[in-house]
Amino acid sequence: MRVAHFSDLHVLALDGVGRSRFLNKRFTGLVNLRLKREHKHRPGHVRAVARAIAEAKVDHVVITGDLTNLALEQEFEAVKRLIETDLGVAADDVTIVPGNHDLYTRGAMRAQRFTRFFAPYLESDLPDLAADIELGRFPVVKLRGPLALIGLSSAVPRPPLVASGSLGRKQLEALARILAHDEVKRRTPILALHHPIHNPPSRLKTLVEGLVDAGDLGDVIAGLGSGLLLHGHLHNRMQRDFRTSAGSLLAVGATSASLHHADEHRMAGFNLYEFDGAGALQEIEAHVFEPSTEAFRIARVPAWH
Repeated sequence: MRVAHFSDLHVLALDGVGRSRFLNKRFTGLVNLRLKREHKHRPGHVRAVARAIAEAKVDHVVITGDLTNLALEQEFEAVKRLIETDLGVAADDVTIVPGNHDLYTRGAMRAQRFTRFFAPYLESDLPDLAADIELGRFPVVKLRGPLALIGLSSAVPRPPLVASGSLGRKQLEALARILAHDEVKRRTPILALHHPIHNPPSRLKTLVEGLVDAGDLGDVIAGLGSGLLLHGHLHNRMQRDFRTSAGSLLAVGATSASLHHADEHRMAGFNLYEFDGAGALQEIEAHVFEPSTEAFRIARVPAWH
């Protein structure tokens, strides 16, 4: 099986948005966009990534959050159109999870905007094992060949300038039930979430931008001897081992699909994972966008130290 992984689209769509929608955290977000992000994140790069994945004829696609910038309805609609038209992959063959930008405000959470717009992509093969959290029912499980793809929501609304995530007790308990299920145990687990399990070295930075209950997640997956932890959030390609009591999982990050950057490990693109018939990982490729030619070149996903 071949699985494509991209992340952090940061699609911006402000047409028809009234000023009153910015009388909250979105005001600081809009200022940040005007001062820093707008010239770095390019919608054309996202479309190129989606079309390249469509041409690659992969078996499954994983999108690890931050699809939008400000969690506005117009942005979710734009992302939905991009997935349906440029990516062109059936909903059954896409695992999609939210990022902190997709729950930018409490209103976006209360309205369950992410789950409403992407409902067809959030249908689980093991729905009875999921937990009811404020955003909807997670984790979402897709059993595909030798793989068990498990989508987790680490996104929660935070105050301005805070981008940390949390899975929460109920979702972690549901994940434990899922990992104990026979149909999952006989497959290679692929966990997808926005925030990486490896946190920054300082507690303060973790509280600002990390996964605050990463230790609890580590406890739940301690019995896994192999598998993948796919994430975004850091806008950087990387791979790191996560040791467990039974072996290790490979944590792999995708860069932002919209980011224009001089560093090849941060430049827009996607990751491609190749598995054999038994679910063993055979190869990882980084497909790096080259704006001058509008093509992609294959590179390595670097180890993170």
